[in-house]
Amino acid sequence: MYIRAVNSILRTIFMKKQIKYILPALAILAIATWSFSWLDANQKKEAVVMQLVYDALSSVHFQPRAFDDSLSVEVYDAFIESLDSEKRFLHRGDLEALSQHRLLLDDQIKAGSTDFFDEAMAILANRIETARGQYAALLNEVVDVTSPGELQGDASKRNYFADDNAMTHYWASYIQFRVVSRLHDRKQHADSAKVLGFDPQHADFKELEVKAREKEMEIHDSWFKNMDEMERTDWFGLYMNAFAGAFDPHSSYFPPRQQESFEIEMTGQLEGIGASLIQDGDHVRVAAIVTGSACWKQGELAKDDLLIAVAQGDKEPVDVVGMTTAKVVQLVRGKKGTEVRLTVLKVDGSEMVIAIVRDVVEIEATFAKSARLGDDGTTGYIRLPKFYVNFYQNRNRDCAEDIRIEIDKLKAAGMERLIFDLRGNGGGSLPAAINVAGLFIDQGPVVQVKTSGQRIKTDKDDDAGTSWDGPLLILVDENTASASEIVAAALQDHGRALIVGSPQTFGKGTVQTIIDMDRAAGPFYRKHGPLGAFKLTIQKYYRITGGTTQLQGVKSDIVLPHPYQYISLGERDMENPLAVDNIETLQYPQWESSMTAAIAPANKRIANSASFERIATYATWLSDRDQDSHIPLAWDDYLQSEADYQAEKQRFKNVLKSSDSIRVQGFDVEKVLEIDQDLNGDRDLAAEDEMKEEKKRRWHKMLSRDLYITEAMRILQDMGRS
Repeated sequence: MYIRAVNSILRTIFMKKQIKYILPALAILAIATWSFSWLDANQKKEAVVMQLVYDALSSVHFQPRAFDDSLSVEVYDAFIESLDSEKRFLHRGDLEALSQHRLLLDDQIKAGSTDFFDEAMAILANRIETARGQYAALLNEVVDVTSPGELQGDASKRNYFADDNAMTHYWASYIQFRVVSRLHDRKQHADSAKVLGFDPQHADFKELEVKAREKEMEIHDSWFKNMDEMERTDWFGLYMNAFAGAFDPHSSYFPPRQQESFEIEMTGQLEGIGASLIQDGDHVRVAAIVTGSACWKQGELAKDDLLIAVAQGDKEPVDVVGMTTAKVVQLVRGKKGTEVRLTVLKVDGSEMVIAIVRDVVEIEATFAKSARLGDDGTTGYIRLPKFYVNFYQNRNRDCAEDIRIEIDKLKAAGMERLIFDLRGNGGGSLPAAINVAGLFIDQGPVVQVKTSGQRIKTDKDDDAGTSWDGPLLILVDENTASASEIVAAALQDHGRALIVGSPQTFGKGTVQTIIDMDRAAGPFYRKHGPLGAFKLTIQKYYRITGGTTQLQGVKSDIVLPHPYQYISLGERDMENPLAVDNIETLQYPQWESSMTAAIAPANKRIANSASFERIATYATWLSDRDQDSHIPLAWDDYLQSEADYQAEKQRFKNVLKSSDSIRVQGFDVEKVLEIDQDLNGDRDLAAEDEMKEEKKRRWHKMLSRDLYITEAMRILQDMGRS
């Protein structure tokens, strides 16, 4: 979870009020002694960023470590891996040449030197050009799909290239795999009358092979073009993150472009036109229009329009043909109230200039939503994908308020019990988590927070009363993390909710703050910006019992077999996680409930369930497949491998779907509108909007066959009978 820095250094936000505390003045004093006269603009900017990262990690991080040779080695290895994670470019000789820097990176960051970074980027650029020539040459020649061999698909099990010949051999094998794979996909969708065409000896096969190579050439051209358009700041971000990652898995540097994406993820909002864009050859195409967005209201931009040029207000248009989607998105996005003019090619071949005034776009998938389950609709269901809050505007949309509104809707419709679904919720705002927990408890402690060198602070729900005091079940999985774990742990410890799902959640028990690096640099060095942002681990949080979710996660009261339970997904599987420790237990009131009586009958039912037995078997199969990463390359061998895979996969078809179909209901529109008008009058539900209604229908259909929701309903019914 994250805390936004809003003053010149840092300001931390807790619960329902803001509490300031000033951390060491990061780089202001340190940088002030520097002279940048000999550096160019990029180098000056990078020097400032390096000093800020160094000062933040060495002075403010929850568990600082020495910048010494051992750290330098870790950073070196991590950065090399990030440059070429799939081992498609670098040679062992390249690493030998770079190894002279292996013990010097701690000294270089202190001095603001980019010597290692510059040398590594120069080597990588040359190798990428070599690879570009190799894939182009290979795809311009007939690929012998009958040639025997296999490809190691797991890069961690491959070494860097011994020489040019080894690189050539890899790319030949890789291209053969891509072509064979594409031909196989084509075969899967072919008419039965044309099956003979997939025999390499058949005359039609030559034409199919040519088309497969042409498609792969298009894909690889686009892929390499995207690499070309990565800016130096993006690569430099990888370098800074090698330093951050040596301290813990969650500290990271965001270059300016990534900072914007992070803020969108946290708030569920962006400022732009509200169109989803995708690459379509040399063009960027409109894939979808967000309902209620600026371009939706304007009405002229349509799905499948091709963007030709983009202009800012009355400025000259910029030709975007041949530009990557990421570049075009940068041009299209902008501040609310500003105008962008899009020159588009319509489906009918006509060209049109469309002027759109940008506005705030809400990303619907981020926000809480609810439904009524069962024939009588008395089981409420709320799904929360993320603990969101808008740090950057006065008119906040935060998840606690949204959930309260959904609860009020459900209560008005006769809810008697509630499923709160936090599966896949990776966390978000700490204050939001505290406020959400407070919806279900009548005052009391929620979480303990420890800052390095400071007293442990208890964050409480201070609001009297609850939004929901009835039976409550929280669904979790291996990807339930951070703020989600705070809520699940707090409600479990209070005896307020049963936790149901995977054996344990993700296991992230740390708190991060966001440092606005332009602010931290001070007025004199701010001119070198934009500098981006730094997410820094500054605290650990603990349960009110004194235990921790760090590495351990939240243990489910009722365990449901899960497909990924044997796959490495949690904090414990990451590099450099902070250790497990415990603190003192707090005094807190226990919720009076008989819900634990539902555990024994649920466990008996799950143990005897054929559906959950199949999921357990499926989990073992997935784990075994994860270990086998060899891919056969010869056409017949590949077909056999895929046939074996499909046969096994067929055994687990619809494994996660319930055989019982749950009735899923919405709300009476009149009542919903009335409730929302009272609670949040400016909310536009767009209930009659056809697209939203279709999305809702699809969502309801998915809920109706969800095996885990089915079992959650049975557990809640057991609570009612106990």
